[in-house]
Amino acid sequence: MFEVKLSDDYAVIKNLFTEYSQIKGAEGCFVSFDKELADLKGFYKDGAILVGYEDDEPVGCIAIRKIDEKTCEGKRLFIKPEYRGKGYARILLNSMLEQARILGYELLTFTTKPEVMKTAYELYKRMDFEEIGFDDGIAFMRMEL
Repeated sequence: MFEVKLSDDYAVIKNLFTEYSQIKGAEGCFVSFDKELADLKGFYKDGAILVGYEDDEPVGCIAIRKIDEKTCEGKRLFIKPEYRGKGYARILLNSMLEQARILGYELLTFTTKPEVMKTAYELYKRMDFEEIGFDDGIAFMRMEL
């Protein structure tokens, strides 16, 4: 069974984020990553970190970071490779959207690298995220909440 929970278990979160940071080609997604890991609570203040568990084993994550009073950024969608293909990314994305609404945000933005994260990029499009720009291999996406 897959379950998504709000988390402040920073050891688990750091492990998932670090594993994600080691995906070949994803290096550009981790600018200032050491500062983020050193202060997860501060970095995601007024946001949230969600962890997905399969049978109590942490297997995925997604995060919400405040941009301003009405806008937040989705970050760090990651599913451990051995747990992919089970629909967990869609569940995490829907949980993130629900949590962003609960937090009072009206717009969610994020960036992705389609050539590195092709499956995720295709899922975003199927879920009706709007692509608002593309520059240097990075797609800029958004969804009204």
